[in-house]
Amino acid sequence: MDFNVKKLVKDAGAALSRVVQLTEETLGTSEKTELDAHFEHLAERANATKTWTEKILRNMEAMLTPNPGNRIEDFFYEKIEKKRPSRLSNSEYVGIDMIEAGNDFGPGTPYGTALIKVGHCQQKLGQIERDFIGMAANCYVQPLRKFLDGEMKTISKEMSILESKRLDLDACKRRVRKARSMLGQQSETGVSPEVLLDEAERELRVAQADFDRQAEITKLLLEGVSSSMAGHLRCLHEFVEAQSRHYAQCHATMQELQRELAGLSGASFHPSTLINSTSHEEAGVVEENGQKRARVICDYEARDEEELSVCQDEVIIVREIPGDDDYLLSFRGNKHGRVPKAFVEIISYY
Repeated sequence: MDFNVKKLVKDAGAALSRVVQLTEETLGTSEKTELDAHFEHLAERANATKTWTEKILRNMEAMLTPNPGNRIEDFFYEKIEKKRPSRLSNSEYVGIDMIEAGNDFGPGTPYGTALIKVGHCQQKLGQIERDFIGMAANCYVQPLRKFLDGEMKTISKEMSILESKRLDLDACKRRVRKARSMLGQQSETGVSPEVLLDEAERELRVAQADFDRQAEITKLLLEGVSSSMAGHLRCLHEFVEAQSRHYAQCHATMQELQRELAGLSGASFHPSTLINSTSHEEAGVVEENGQKRARVICDYEARDEEELSVCQDEVIIVREIPGDDDYLLSFRGNKHGRVPKAFVEIISYY
């Protein structure tokens, strides 16, 4: 193997000089070049962004995949770049057992029939859950992980290089000060103090240029964190929308199960007369205002600002529009707009 001896000696000398400079700074016997306040602010914000992103990502992964063993398995498959085998959710496992038990007890018995229906519902809830986990991973978890593994690692690397350049610069400043202090004295090496000073100043100019260039590169990367945070904000909105659809689909699925169980002869379970957890008083207000709850049959994309975009299986509040036989005025949270009647079905109350 061909070693570049000069380069090895130079690198070793630079490393030793940095250690000496850092030691003297720690002891307070040497000055340290400070970065400007704006740079320090950018660096602090980047560090805070990294810290909180790591915490959010860790907790988000734990929320989506509570089982630590499953998270380790996912990490393993990700590292070897292989597709993870399909894994059923806990709800789906419960659903399978309920369906098998219902068939064993007899589909013609009230309890057996109810078990089968609830089992199918649990399987559907499990599939909805898996779809949500996949959507949340794509729209929020993966962008955060990509940010940490990509941009933040690059920033950390450039910050480390900048610190090395800073130590080199301060070491050169120290040598210049030492060379100036020796002017008019006899040099032990036989080289005149003037020559030593000229050489030290030349090295200082090179070190200053390297430091300034590296500081500018690092500053640009730190300023880019703002753009990344704007991207994270968009991803967060997508995650909230996905979670909202997830709960709406789960709610609609449970409403359907309640209706099916209520229609079973001899069923021991009776759904409440309300479709959701609102009180009787709240339900009365809804009816008095002419509002009803409806389930969306299929996705509808709003064509203008007067319409409301809705997703399949979402549960919304609707109200008749006087003189309009084709549209309903629909409400979801603080948003409202028209939705075609053909895209929704009014939920019947028991």
